[in-house]
Amino acid sequence: MNLHRTTAAGAAVVLPLVLLTACGGSGDSPGGAAGGGEVELTLAHSYTEDQPQHLCGAQVIKEEAEAADVGITVEVYANSQLGGDADRIASVQSGDIDIDVQGASALAAVYEPAGVVDAAYGFDDAAHLDRFFTDGSADQLGQDFKEASGGVSVLGAWSAGARQFTANEPIREPADLAGLRIRFPGSGQYLLNARALGAEATEVAYEELYLALQQGVVEGQENPLTNIDASNLVEVQDYVSMSAHQQNSNLIVAAPSYDTELDDDQRAALADAVAAAVERMPGCVEEAEQEILDAWEQEGSVEVVDDVDQEAFAQQTDAWFRENLEGDSLAVYEAMRSSAQ
Repeated sequence: MNLHRTTAAGAAVVLPLVLLTACGGSGDSPGGAAGGGEVELTLAHSYTEDQPQHLCGAQVIKEEAEAADVGITVEVYANSQLGGDADRIASVQSGDIDIDVQGASALAAVYEPAGVVDAAYGFDDAAHLDRFFTDGSADQLGQDFKEASGGVSVLGAWSAGARQFTANEPIREPADLAGLRIRFPGSGQYLLNARALGAEATEVAYEELYLALQQGVVEGQENPLTNIDASNLVEVQDYVSMSAHQQNSNLIVAAPSYDTELDDDQRAALADAVAAAVERMPGCVEEAEQEILDAWEQEGSVEVVDDVDQEAFAQQTDAWFRENLEGDSLAVYEAMRSSAQ
């Protein structure tokens, strides 16, 4: 276990990890305000320390929670130091990791409808994703995920940038995907996205993507600009087509025992810390992406296609999902679309 509390007598004891569910006030947790001592929380994610998810996400949560001076210390582990996504969500469930930053598709391994958050054109933009998770539209999803996961809660969510296509020819409309071997991640929702978009999906490990593009194993791929830049994919691709076909979601999840082991002030501080990171992320991502686009333009390293017919793609994917999703997955998708403005 990674959460430690110092008792009144000064002895450090290991306690079960706890679930953050409220923003303060007496009696918010099932066990009441049982805490009050010093706690050390483990926060894990899979991103590098120079990506927005770390700089404006995990680090902001750490800084804000510790600055609240309510007895919380947060230790951040980046770069999948505590395991890949699938391993870490299991560790959150078991209580070995306190807080984790996860993509929705990874959470689908625990509760399949959670992956629908990553549906192509399910959100119009990052603000739409934020609204879905803050206006009550996602409440049912959160409750169902908590039940299916054995008590893991979603504390907040942000978009870490829209996913864009790259290839050696421009992709402006759905027909341009015909016959192209496009690398998609191997998770279920991403493969559904490929079908909805009309792409021929090929699974390649992210670590092997550069070589696969260089050797022609795949002809294109899709990722946020920050990932495209970090992996130097423009060295082996001629075009970046700004399709913005998926908001690259990150959900902040916490281990089950926060309900009983943090006091009200500590829960409130963590809730505020997550909210601060959610607020900071859009500007951080926008700044990082603009720097990348400016550098590409200056270097002439790749042609950016900014006249993609996103509406044609969105209409096609919407019809496909409404026809092919069912049950709770369809309900999540419809809730997402209903929260659009």
